[in-house]
Amino acid sequence: MRRRISFLAVVLLCLTAVLAGCGTKDAESVVKDLDKTLNGLGSYHGKGTMILHTGQQPLEYQVDVSYQKPQYYRIALTNAKKDITQIVLRNDEGVFVLTPRLNKVFRFQSDWPANQGQVYLYQTLVQSILLDNSRQFAVDKDAYVFDVMANYQNGSLARQKIWLNKSDYAPSKVEVSDANASVMVEVKFDSFEFGSKLEKSVFDTQTNMGTPAGDKPTTALPSDDSSNSSNTSNNTSDNSSTANNGSSNNSDQAATSPDNNAAQSDNASTNSNADNNTSGDNPDNSASSSTNADNSSNNSSDNSSSNASEDAEDTMAPAGSQSFVALEPSYLPDGVSEKDQQDIVFGGNAGIIIRYAGDYEYTLIETQPKDVAVSQTKGELKDLGFTVGALSGSLLDGEQQTLTWTYNGTEFRLTSGDLPENEMMKIAQSVQGEMSK
Repeated sequence: MRRRISFLAVVLLCLTAVLAGCGTKDAESVVKDLDKTLNGLGSYHGKGTMILHTGQQPLEYQVDVSYQKPQYYRIALTNAKKDITQIVLRNDEGVFVLTPRLNKVFRFQSDWPANQGQVYLYQTLVQSILLDNSRQFAVDKDAYVFDVMANYQNGSLARQKIWLNKSDYAPSKVEVSDANASVMVEVKFDSFEFGSKLEKSVFDTQTNMGTPAGDKPTTALPSDDSSNSSNTSNNTSDNSSTANNGSSNNSDQAATSPDNNAAQSDNASTNSNADNNTSGDNPDNSASSSTNADNSSNNSSDNSSSNASEDAEDTMAPAGSQSFVALEPSYLPDGVSEKDQQDIVFGGNAGIIIRYAGDYEYTLIETQPKDVAVSQTKGELKDLGFTVGALSGSLLDGEQQTLTWTYNGTEFRLTSGDLPENEMMKIAQSVQGEMSK
């Protein structure tokens, strides 16, 4: 009898040990495992859905993210309703933001994503867990849940909850909240696979643009966009109906065709009174010609308004000949109101320029380019949630700042000499609804 009891006791102890070993881990054990997983990360591929609650209406995007050691990244964001995709790449050539539908490529000198996090990148999520010593830990069925501080460019995002599968620590869900605990960003992964075998073409710029091999598009050298385009906002306020239209014509001639011959670049500069800018004479500086043409047209609003008017008349389409649906920011900084707006046409592409005044002064230009050539730009990548923008210029250096981004086929350009960066981000993120007229 005693032997039987002893035997049962041993069996129970063994079962307890086995169950304990297969049971739920504590936070410390999971954190150690995550550190090992991150250090040994070779590749992954994930697909899912992202929903943004930062505007008046929720916006849904399909997310496709790929990573290959040591520094290859591909993120594709597709608007579920508009079927428009924007791709962020990092490869041996640099960091690129691609919009294949518009044939647009921006190249950046950037350490992305090391210098900024993305909610759909595994490295960003795990690092936020490892670095937050005040992390909160819970268990939810088949997942470990961490509640940690959010460290994103959008300062209104305060905390995030991260669901990791118990089996392999793959992310299944992420919720990012503001200071009021309201969920602003949701990401749900339908699939996430470690150790994915990714072809080199996945991270190739030409392949993602749909450009045939060997037919490499002409790419202009980076320009100092901050200095050349900085007067867009202030100088248009002196003569909106003439200078703005002149600016739109000339900037488009230079910006949308940087791979045309030098004569076209020179012609664009001449039409915009940019004879003093030498970028048109050098095909390597065609991207600089783009922004110089834009700036020169605006600067000529006081002294050469008649020339700008003539240029504007050449490109202004007859009323009703084209349709352009402008999008209106739902957010305005305190003490700011809309001053005026002007319908314009950029080289045959309909557009609009809106000026705002008050405690801050800034200009928002919207256009719908049908097809533009490949170009490079200097600037800092900014994560807007639904897309990636380029910020050039620095208020600290006495320069005006310009934030450029593309959304649903419309290109936006927000320029100001006094608007703080966080306010620019809020305005850009709020441009969603159609403008009421």
